[in-house]
Amino acid sequence: MKRISTEIEGLYVLESEPVSDHRGRFARLFCARELAEIGLEKPIAQINLSLTRAKGAIRGMHFQNPPHAELKIIRCIRGACFDVAVDLRPHSPSYLKWHAEILTPDNFRAMYIPEGFAHGFQALEPDTELLYCHTEYYVPESEDGVRFDDPAIAIVWPLPVTDMSTRDMQFKNISDACKRTNNAPD
Repeated sequence: MKRISTEIEGLYVLESEPVSDHRGRFARLFCARELAEIGLEKPIAQINLSLTRAKGAIRGMHFQNPPHAELKIIRCIRGACFDVAVDLRPHSPSYLKWHAEILTPDNFRAMYIPEGFAHGFQALEPDTELLYCHTEYYVPESEDGVRFDDPAIAIVWPLPVTDMSTRDMQFKNISDACKRTNNAPD
């Protein structure tokens, strides 16, 4: 597994290296030892699967507040997505910066998103499925998010938004989220 740095410290793209022959291909999608070498100290606590039916639909921008903040590894196993991570670490030099990757089953890429980031994605094809590995269990009381269209973050989504959950539409802008979590920068 190859680790590719992004412009945001701690946020990586992981690239599996498939082996192909006349039967098809094989790729390792998860290796605890290799992930430990790049800083994954906690074990994976939960693995989730999402199916997004509509092209253009957005899920996000989600995170869990401390003490249940989590590292996520996101991989697309069907369809394609524009996967986004936003740095919400208040003292980070890249605070409110975002990074996006196109994830598909064929590019064998995954996003390695550390604690302190919001995550979301836009489906680029119908019936897009993502596999999520989390280092924390889902705790509803710690769940939070920021708006996908927050002007302070200014994510440039590649497609018009076709669908979104009511919950995700009700998230506040980052300035309000920081007040809720006491994460306002000094």
